[in-house]
Amino acid sequence: MGNRAHIRDGKKTGTKILQVIVMLKKDKPKEVEKLSKLIDEYPVIGIVDIHKLPSRQMQSIKQKLRDRVKVIVSRKNIIIRALDNSKKKELKRLKDKITREPALILTDINPFRLYKVLNENKSPAPAREGDTAPKDIVAKAGPTELMPGPAITALQKLKIKTKVEAGKISILSDSLICKKGQKITKEIVDVLGMLKIEPMEIGLNLSGAWENGIIYDKDTLAIDEEEYKNKICSSVKEMINLSVCIGYPTKETIEIMIQKAYNEMKNLGIEANVIEKDIIEDLLAKAECNAVGLESIAKIS
Repeated sequence: MGNRAHIRDGKKTGTKILQVIVMLKKDKPKEVEKLSKLIDEYPVIGIVDIHKLPSRQMQSIKQKLRDRVKVIVSRKNIIIRALDNSKKKELKRLKDKITREPALILTDINPFRLYKVLNENKSPAPAREGDTAPKDIVAKAGPTELMPGPAITALQKLKIKTKVEAGKISILSDSLICKKGQKITKEIVDVLGMLKIEPMEIGLNLSGAWENGIIYDKDTLAIDEEEYKNKICSSVKEMINLSVCIGYPTKETIEIMIQKAYNEMKNLGIEANVIEKDIIEDLLAKAECNAVGLESIAKIS
């Protein structure tokens, strides 16, 4: 009886699982259609990587960005089919940016601003063994809360120079723990934990974005704003210099060109000893200077 009951229960369980699978398959087209319609409502569509992003941080980011960005987490195949079904031109190419654990970003923020907003909402996190250092990781010089003992040995293994002051370990100088791009080992993880250094950043990593038929990848969107401003300033200066040098007047350079022309006219008048009210003082100063020079040469007392 027990075996028969077990078989019956097993059949019932199997039947329920099959029913759930059938229901999920029926729901897929509806989910794809719903997501496709939602995609068509927004001017900017992005793909983000949420691999290893804890759900707590995910919910926190969604809450912070809720007024500007809509984050849709769904299965990869659902996202792919929704992109295929969208009416937007070239949006299918965004599938190339899909990662292991993708999510959709729907917004009216332009892709460059979106990339910046997502980066600004990342938070520091401790490193784990096997992670790749996103930047040079440095132990800053100064006192720590570490007691002498095994901690000194761990620090010395990474060539961090230390001394004991007031019963606590102090780091003598800034010390490179791990270079950018280097794999983080268990020894490095242990030291980072001791020093309370959190070198990693967790958040929504934008893989690519679509706007007006154009696909932007993350390398294009990762702009150094300070460098960009400096390049613009440099270009403006070069443009002004070129305009002035070739005598091509514009509203930005006309005052400079008039001042340049006035100075050249003034210098020519002084050089040619032209008596003119605007340069008479300069001519007198020139004459006085010549007189002093002549006096010196003739040794007139």
